[in-house]
Amino acid sequence: MSTKAKTFEQQLSRLEEIVSALEKGDAPLADSLALFEEGTKLIAACSSQLDQAEQQVVQLMKGPDGAPVELPFAETEA
Repeated sequence: MSTKAKTFEQQLSRLEEIVSALEKGDAPLADSLALFEEGTKLIAACSSQLDQAEQQVVQLMKGPDGAPVELPFAETEA
């Protein structure tokens, strides 16, 4: 299954698996490099999806005159 066919959640889950495998440090160098490459592709794909979602939210937020209004996300304190 290609990166584009996977959902954001599936890509994020795979990225977490890759990070865990790389943190263990027991994979051979060639395997680690392949995992790193896959991870960078997943990061780019997830970032792109997040950017698209943000643009969709901005488009959905309309002001009184019907023009899109970009509002900052409310920050919550932990």
